[in-house]
Amino acid sequence: MPGLVDSHVHASQFPNNGLHLGTPLLEWLEKYTFPTERSFADVKVAEKVYPRVVDRMLRNGTTTASYFATAHLPATKVLAATTAAKGQRALVGKVNMLMNCPENYREESVEESLRETEEFISYTESLKSPLVQPIVTPRFAITCPEDHMRALGALASKHKCRVQSHLCESEPEKELVKKIFPDFPSYTYLYHAMGLLTDKTIMAHCVWLDDEEVRLLAEKRAGVSHCPNSNLNLLSGHCNVKKLLQHGVKVGLGTDCSAGYSSSVLDAMRRALHVSCSVGMEHSKHDVLTLPEAFHLATLGGAQVVSMDDCIGNFVVGKEFDAILVDDTMEDKIQRFLYNGDDRNMVEVYVAGRRVVAR
Repeated sequence: MPGLVDSHVHASQFPNNGLHLGTPLLEWLEKYTFPTERSFADVKVAEKVYPRVVDRMLRNGTTTASYFATAHLPATKVLAATTAAKGQRALVGKVNMLMNCPENYREESVEESLRETEEFISYTESLKSPLVQPIVTPRFAITCPEDHMRALGALASKHKCRVQSHLCESEPEKELVKKIFPDFPSYTYLYHAMGLLTDKTIMAHCVWLDDEEVRLLAEKRAGVSHCPNSNLNLLSGHCNVKKLLQHGVKVGLGTDCSAGYSSSVLDAMRRALHVSCSVGMEHSKHDVLTLPEAFHLATLGGAQVVSMDDCIGNFVVGKEFDAILVDDTMEDKIQRFLYNGDDRNMVEVYVAGRRVVAR
């Protein structure tokens, strides 16, 4: 079957995986996540952690991943080089943040942030890997002042880069954005005004969008990475994926490790089904996701979100061969695999026709 696409994952948070869950988002970031990411100031940490992360992702059938690294340039270079060496298709982003984050874990200035981000873009291009591309990564509006976001939007446009960030993950986050940026009608419109909302944009979560924000995402052809595992663990809420799809918004799945404790897109698919059932029970007229629809989110839907559906996501002739060989064959067993399977069932994994995992 087609390789799985993880459209939102924090490679630097794997050491924190499965810890401190059940904590609200902003508290979880401050107390646990920022300190974990700060350790990547030591490039040796990156050299130890990132190869294990990529191996684990590939073993779970994730042939394409959109990674957040950290604000550290040397460590982020390690992640890009690692994905290239191991043959995973990846978007890799150096995190940008200047405010509302620890003093010992933030960039020095807008100018330094832009310089390092552009250097990372050049470095990734120098790898000459057809599989690995840079992605401009403002962490979220709370950590980026207005001039910073505008400059990052211009940088993404200059280099024709994709953009990834977080949007409307929790109600307190959305209220804080409104407080910091009172002159903008919505969180989504703020990104649009900064030049960060394009058809190459991946916005993670999108739990608390209003109707106008849904319309704007659809109009701009921006993608949404649905991360049900983390949305449940951090008490963020239930994303109404069916509504997004009905309004023409591109939707894929994200594991969002470490707020999501599983690195498997299959887990994200199953939890997307559960969340959709919960939304359906809350709104009696709501259609719930079907298993084929959830599988679409894990494959071609994810490819659309990361703007790669022209070359991956299914087995249309002419696309690249990103695939997993599963040890189930009959249709009923395929359903059983989608619900119960894991890395132990994945016999082989291919990216661009190259076998990167073999049992």
